[in-house]
Amino acid sequence: MNEPGATPPPARRNDFADQDSADIAKLDELRAESLRRVRRLPTVEEMARRQSRLKLARWGLPSLAAFILVSLAAWPEIAHLVNLNRKALHDMQRFQHLTGAIENAIYRDSDSKDRPYTLTSRNARQIGKNRIDLEQPVADILMKNNVWLNVKADHGVYMRDQQTLTLTGHVVLYRNDGILLNSPTADMDLKRNIVATASWVHAEGPFGTQDAEGAFLDQNAGTIQFTGPGLTVHNDDKDPLSSSSPAGKGT
Repeated sequence: MNEPGATPPPARRNDFADQDSADIAKLDELRAESLRRVRRLPTVEEMARRQSRLKLARWGLPSLAAFILVSLAAWPEIAHLVNLNRKALHDMQRFQHLTGAIENAIYRDSDSKDRPYTLTSRNARQIGKNRIDLEQPVADILMKNNVWLNVKADHGVYMRDQQTLTLTGHVVLYRNDGILLNSPTADMDLKRNIVATASWVHAEGPFGTQDAEGAFLDQNAGTIQFTGPGLTVHNDDKDPLSSSSPAGKGT
């Protein structure tokens, strides 16, 4: 017992003493294990890789930060240029629409006998309400008895209301019965299926060859007339130079 008036000793707990001893012993063991370990020195290759990473981080991170700052500063100008380009593209499309400029244009219609024909062109430009200027036009026409006519040229003028086509520059006419005709110019009445030219013409077909000063093709009647003096060579002619074509010869 404590004497009267003496200070009692501080209270002590001994219920965690065993646990504290175990933790201290484990820490001592880990400390001793770490002291026993021998640190392996890095190789030359590992040191070189570490230095490369450090250099990359030293220069790459500041460069990335500078790029981000410059992008943030220049973004309003970039957005302004993008909007200008969009507006320019919109204005160009609007201009092409107003002027009637069309790429890879296709026009479809039918003749007086309700037979279809198709006009295609690499470029087409509307000139007024009726006229359409064509670049590299091609006309495909389906005739009676499944006769098919294809005409192409370098340039053409299509009058929509009249359904006429004026062709210039290396006009080539081909018909699926074997007729091939070349001329510098030609006029087509698509409504009546008539092709005429007053220019030099060279024709080839099952009949032979024909050179003349002009030609007139009536697709409805199925006739071809060559006009002016020319040269006719039939496939069964023995002496081509002895044959000549009178004006108005029909085939």
